Amino acid sequence: MNRNIGYLFDLISVITEKELKVRYKSSILGYLWSIANPLLFAMIYYFIFKLVMRVQIPNYTIFLITGLFPWQWFASSTNNSLFAFIANAQIIKKTVFPRSVIPLSNVMMEFLHFLCTIPVIIVFLLIYDMRPHISWLWGVPIIALAQMIFTFGLSLMLSTLNLFFRDLERFITLGLMLMFYCTPILYSLDLIPEQYRSFVEGNPLSLLIICWRDLFMNGNLDLLYISELYIYAFAMMLIGGWIFNKLKYRFAEIL
Repeated sequence: MNRNIGYLFDLISVITEKELKVRYKSSILGYLWSIANPLLFAMIYYFIFKLVMRVQIPNYTIFLITGLFPWQWFASSTNNSLFAFIANAQIIKKTVFPRSVIPLSNVMMEFLHFLCTIPVIIVFLLIYDMRPHISWLWGVPIIALAQMIFTFGLSLMLSTLNLFFRDLERFITLGLMLMFYCTPILYSLDLIPEQYRSFVEGNPLSLLIICWRDLFMNGNLDLLYISELYIYAFAMMLIGGWIFNKLKYRFAEIL
């Protein structure tokens, strides 16, 4: 049992390291790109919503980045998952190993990028005369694990289905764009009319962003939201695992 766990851990580490090397090969700035992208969008959204539209949300810069950084982890993992098996076709054909490790490694890689953004959040907190909370020590692992389970389940499902329905990537691109604006990243729940608020709160990504933002800005963990988030996460994991196990035996012939 311990040997199998060690083998899986080593396998995930090797594949994650490979993905990182491939992504940043010949890149001068390297990991800084994972921070630069959401920061650039934060500047654009700040200009539009705070300076032009004058949205009345205190500490709007921190409000934005505490939503954009977790979203970046989710969106990048989802996009990368579409080609996870296709990009590793030769390894799948020639080597026997748990195929599910490939999309998991993509999620882990983006998680490492997310961890690199936490110091940026701390810097902005200090600029706005705010401080990190001790609750981060247990809050970050709790929420991160829920996001990892949810994202891995979704990635496992999408990476599998995309082998058989190549048009799926077009729908996912549109779906992510739609979900971005249906998730309270640029706005708070208070700005949503009461009759529509239940639709937003029923979105698991809304729960995720609200949990991260409340933790980073206020040091709070809402146990009700956390519980709901884990229910969504395990449900997605079960769906993704079921689809993967149904279709994994046909990978070789498709690839």
